[in-house]
Amino acid sequence: MSEQPKVLFELIHCQNGSCIGLASLNKPKALNALDSDMITLLTVQLEAWKQDPSICMLVLDSQLDKAFCAGGDVVAMHKAMAANRGKLAPQVLQDFFTHEYQLDYLIHSYKKPILVWGHGIVMGGGLGLMAGASHRIVTETSRIAMPEINIGLYPDVGGSYFLNKMPAGCGLFLGLTGASINAADALYCQLADYVIPHANKAAFIQRLQQTDWQSDAQVNHLLLYALCRESEDKNVLPNANLIIYQSLFTELASYATVAEVERHILTMNRAEDKWFSKAQQTLKAGSNITKHLVFEQLKRGRELSLDECFRMELVMSCHCGTVGEFQEGVRALLIDKDNQPQWLYPNVEAVPADIIEGFFDSPWSVTQHPLATLGAKALVKN
Repeated sequence: MSEQPKVLFELIHCQNGSCIGLASLNKPKALNALDSDMITLLTVQLEAWKQDPSICMLVLDSQLDKAFCAGGDVVAMHKAMAANRGKLAPQVLQDFFTHEYQLDYLIHSYKKPILVWGHGIVMGGGLGLMAGASHRIVTETSRIAMPEINIGLYPDVGGSYFLNKMPAGCGLFLGLTGASINAADALYCQLADYVIPHANKAAFIQRLQQTDWQSDAQVNHLLLYALCRESEDKNVLPNANLIIYQSLFTELASYATVAEVERHILTMNRAEDKWFSKAQQTLKAGSNITKHLVFEQLKRGRELSLDECFRMELVMSCHCGTVGEFQEGVRALLIDKDNQPQWLYPNVEAVPADIIEGFFDSPWSVTQHPLATLGAKALVKN
């Protein structure tokens, strides 16, 4: 039996003769973790649908009930790093991040509506796909996180941009703790736009087919907005976590160093709250280099456009592939699975400032940067 493609593409025909482009992630054993093949497949098809006048909108979803996308294929990255220890990030790693960020930017800047059905697990690279969509659906089981602190990376895929769009300090907390959030939290921190029960998905697609789509992309954005609002059911929302701690997040945003931020989070006594206690544990056990990177990327990202954030992140990601922290984190969590990473520095205070500064030192000139042509296009949001 031949193996199914990692991404399935389909045209959904509408009653008025237009079509909806449906892209479904289909890599079940890895919970749809993105690899280079999937990124290429998605990019080529999205570019083709962009030029096709019969396509009125796109839907990006998953063939799995458990997950939309659990992140990037970091196991493959580990193998590349192990073979190139001590050198600038191996070409395979540089190419992966370059193409992933190009795809993420394509979604952010797409003129036609893109709806992402963010059911189940949405983490790391999966959030990169979802964050830029014009219409982002969560369901009663959505579980969203940027848990890169566990593997010595940092919240990339545009995190420098979208974590800064959250209420004050919220993105900083999520980046440092890798905390998992639900649908109610996602709506609160602007990572999602609507909540629709997963059981209503087929009926929702049917309503898309019955909609009188137009040739004007802006009109179609409004049509989809109205349809999503009509289909919402906030009764399925779980209890929120983030809003309870907003005063803490706001206070964190006022601190001048990541050491102060970490100290404040870890000294809070919230033992009765399992969600917050788990966030504290993850922060305490996480990479001390990552803690600095999260703090610094958000500080620098505040003044950057989306394309500038992606250029900065590509520099950071390539250095992550060189320093060794990322490789060790993946080893401990996913290769040997001993959950005992040997981080390079014992605490956040021990990390030299020049080490962190080096993560932002570009190995390319402005014109030679692999994302140099990523243009600052107008973002289509409603």
